[in-house]
Formats: sequence, C-alpha cells, structure tokens
Amino acid sequence: MISIKSSSLRKWLKIIIPFALIPASITAGLSVPGEKLYAYVTLVITAFTVLLFIAGFEAKKTGTRRLIIAAVMIALSVAGRFIPFFKPVTALTVITAVYLGGETGFLVGSLSAVISNFYFGQGPWTPFQMFAWGMIGLIAGFLALPLKKSRILVLAYGLLAGILYSFVMDIWTVLWYNGEFNGALYLSALISAIPYTILYSFSNVIFLWFFAKPFGEKLERIKIKYEI
Repeated sequence: MISIKSSSLRKWLKIIIPFALIPASITAGLSVPGEKLYAYVTLVITAFTVLLFIAGFEAKKTGTRRLIIAAVMIALSVAGRFIPFFKPVTALTVITAVYLGGETGFLVGSLSAVISNFYFGQGPWTPFQMFAWGMIGLIAGFLALPLKKSRILVLAYGLLAGILYSFVMDIWTVLWYNGEFNGALYLSALISAIPYTILYSFSNVIFLWFFAKPFGEKLERIKIKYEI
C-alpha cells in the first residue's frame, strides 16, 4: 500500500479531492458531449476516491489493515443493495466512517456504488451515486465523536443522510430530463421523490438502530487488536 509522507499534502488532499476535484470531474463530464463519457468520469472519481483514502493514513501497515476492513464493508454494502426497498449502503458507510475515519467512509460509499452498478447498471447516474454516498461517509467521519456518544444523533444523521442522498440524485434527475439544471424542475423532482426519500431515510434509521452498536463494537475491537 502506497503512503503519502507529507502531512501538509495529506491535509490538502483531504479537502481538495472531495470538495473540488470530484465535483469538478462530474461537472466536466456533464459539459462535454459523449454518450459513454460517464465511464471515464467514473474511473476518474474511483482514482480520486482511492487517493483520498491513501491520504487518510501515515503508516503502511495501518493503511493495509484498514483497507481489508473497508473491503469487507464494501462487500456487505454491495450485497445489501439486493435487498428490496431497504438498502443498507448508507448505514454501513456511516458506521465505517464513524469508527475508521471519513476517508474510509468515503471509500466504502463511493466504491459500493460503482461495484454494485456492475450488476444494477452503470450509467451517467453512477458518478452522482459515488459522490452522494462518499460525502455521507466523509461528513460522518467529521462528526465521529458526537455520533459515537449518542445513538439518537446517529439515527438522526441516518435520517438526514437519506435526504442528502435524494438532494444529490435529484440533480441528476433534472439534468437527465431537461438537459440542463432548472430550479423549478429540481424542486418538483424533490417533491415527487418524497415517498421514496422517506422510505430510504427510515430504512437508514432501522439499519443503524440494529447494526450501529454491534458493528461499532466489533470495529473498535479490531482497531485495538490490530493497532489501526
């Protein structure tokens, strides 16, 4: 596993990649004509996601061990997308981020989207899914301390994460329908998606209610045992 030695460079990458480079990649992909361009955008976002993960650790052993755990969480998330109506991707992404850091949470959320879409179908929506789930994980990492201490806050975050996911994905909905962003259409898309947003948000709450504590305890034990 490659490590980035400069601490200042790591700090900058943690800011620039999720808040500038990935959104810029999605925007560039939308502005350049080409039916299959989304595949290249997806590849670029995947590369940035891995680079963000690498920027999140210093020791080579620690990074490799964290990657193994992240791979397991990604596998669980991908398998969970086959559950009808209830998708545990957000819950598993949040749990990972809280106990292993926001960069790892971004990796789990983003790669869960692209890997599972090899079955569900790749398309221009994939970069939006990668960004939405990735940012949910990254923000959860920023809020790790209060989320660890309060079960209510974890459940509330799961609820809000479902709404955030809808906000991001409905941008894609408007662009797909209209060819360009339109505020009125965006508001209409948000309103029409309310039943699905409610279902998804409450499914996050249900998964976090049952799995946040047991998964968190296991991840804590693994962190102590393997010095992650």
